[in-house]
Amino acid sequence: MSDPESPPEIEQGESGPVAREPERREPVFNLPPVVLAVIGICVAVHLIRVYWLTDDQDFELLVRAAFVPIRYSGRFDLDFFAFSSPFTYAFLHGGFAHLAINMVWLAAFGSPLANRFGALRFSLFFAATGLAAVALFWAMHPLGEAPLVGAAGAISGMMGAAARYGFRIDRSSGKAAFAGQPLPMAAVLRSRGVVTFLAMWMVINLATGLFGLAPGIDGQIAWEAHIGGFLAGFFGLRFFDRREQVPRQADEPET
Repeated sequence: MSDPESPPEIEQGESGPVAREPERREPVFNLPPVVLAVIGICVAVHLIRVYWLTDDQDFELLVRAAFVPIRYSGRFDLDFFAFSSPFTYAFLHGGFAHLAINMVWLAAFGSPLANRFGALRFSLFFAATGLAAVALFWAMHPLGEAPLVGAAGAISGMMGAAARYGFRIDRSSGKAAFAGQPLPMAAVLRSRGVVTFLAMWMVINLATGLFGLAPGIDGQIAWEAHIGGFLAGFFGLRFFDRREQVPRQADEPET
C-alpha cells in the first residue's frame, strides 16, 4: 500500500510563486521483501501444521525440522535432518500467540536491518544468529529431548544489532535503515539508552525463561537461545555489514 503523490504546494517567494515539493511520507506497509518472505514462510508452515497435518504427521515434522539437542549426543546417527534442523527450527512455532509475537518483532527489528544489509546478507545474518541461538541452547542442554522451535533466537540477533547501531534510524531514502557505523564497545557503554535497553532485555528474558512470565505462550521459553542469538548479532554484525557510510560531520551529535 502506498499513498498517492500530492501536487506541489505553491509558496510566494521574492520573485514570484515558487513550487514546494511535498514532504516524503513513508508507506504504511514498507516491509522489505525478504522480511515479508520470512513472515510468509512462518505463517504458512504454522497454518499447514494446524489445519492440514494430522497429529502423527505434525510429530514427524517436529522430529525432522525442530532442533532436538539429544540428536547430537552420539546416541543417534547423524542424518540429513541433523544438519538442516539447526536452521529449519526457526520457521516452526508453538502456537498462534508465539507466532504473532515473533512476527511483530521480526517486522520491527528486521526491516531496518534488511534495508541496510540487503536480502542476501540479511538471510545469512538470520541463519547465523539462529545457528548461534541453538548452539548455546545445546551447550546448556546437551541431552535435552524437548524440540526447540521459533525464530526468536534470530530476532534476538537483530535486537543485538540494533543496540550496536544505537537505534539510529535513517529514513532519507524512504526506507528505514539503521544509520551510521556500529558503535564501538566504549560508545555502547556510554550510551544510557543502549545500556538501559540491554539491561531490560536481559531481565525480561530471564524472567520469561526462568519463571514462565509469558502470557499467551504455552511451554517453556528458551531464554538460552535468545541470549545466544543476541550475542551473535551484537558482536558479529560487522561480518554482514558492508555498506559504505558517509563520515559523520564534526558538529553532528553522538547518540
